[in-house]
Amino acid sequence: MIPIGDNNPSHRTPVVTWVFLISCVLVFLWQLSLPEAGFRASVTQFGLIPRALFQAPFGHPDLLIPPVLSLFTSMFLHGGLLHLIGNMMFLYVFANNIEDSMGHGRFIVFYFLCGMAAALTQALMAPDSTIPMVGASGAISGVLGAYLMLHPFAWIRLLMPYIVIFFIWVPAWLMLGLWFAFQLLQSMASPADQAGVAFGAHAGGFVAGMVLVLFFKRPGVRLFR
Repeated sequence: MIPIGDNNPSHRTPVVTWVFLISCVLVFLWQLSLPEAGFRASVTQFGLIPRALFQAPFGHPDLLIPPVLSLFTSMFLHGGLLHLIGNMMFLYVFANNIEDSMGHGRFIVFYFLCGMAAALTQALMAPDSTIPMVGASGAISGVLGAYLMLHPFAWIRLLMPYIVIFFIWVPAWLMLGLWFAFQLLQSMASPADQAGVAFGAHAGGFVAGMVLVLFFKRPGVRLFR
């Protein structure tokens, strides 16, 4: 299921959301401009490698940047076009309302904290892994967690690309609840030290977003609206 819209308009222009979205697209275009070996190197050099992070967080001889900085740089890299499109659709649909509820500055801090919490969740599940983690999905998972806390009764329009393509509207609590349950079950069933989707990061980011929204929402913004 792919979210393509909701019935929950924002009251402010989501400037930060658009900056994050455009930044991810531009970084991916830069990755595509590299030769195949360069594309792989961009993931290795700027993605989050758990073993490097825990063994040499402030400087690693094989990496261009200190591994601790990859907690941030990894959020803007993607492993392929479908990876990018999927993440950007979730960001586009859900982030504007969360930015609206927090304000631009608080939303920036919230987004990065959720991304860090997500990455650390996955890294702690396999601290000796040498597989780079990339993608904005951890931070976006935090946005989803916050959306569930603020707008559980909003309606989400989903594209369902199965045997035929069709569209349905579902309440946010149902869509996000099922999404989180799937991430949690997959994180328990999938080895964390193997390449693939970082389900643990998704689950960790979602929980972080549910908690952090309590502290980052503007005064007067009610939960479960």
